[in-house]
Amino acid sequence: MKQYMVIERFKPGCVKAVYERLSRKGRMLPSGLHYVNSWVNNELGICYQLMETTDFQLFSIWSSHWNDLVEFNIVPIDDSSQSQ
Repeated sequence: MKQYMVIERFKPGCVKAVYERLSRKGRMLPSGLHYVNSWVNNELGICYQLMETTDFQLFSIWSSHWNDLVEFNIVPIDDSSQSQ
């Protein structure tokens, strides 16, 4: 399964709305897109999520649930321990 770093930048004034939706509806991931872990910066304006999938197109489905509140940058990553 391929891993991706998802960089979410919360739109101005939307932090509270993001967490309220997350609390009500969960991550709303389509089947086949897997959440691994996440980190939020100190200002609560950027969230970094590690995700896995074999189908990159699933990110379009998932992000459509959030793009009114969040801007996304999805970066494919390689595990450095596997490239040696």
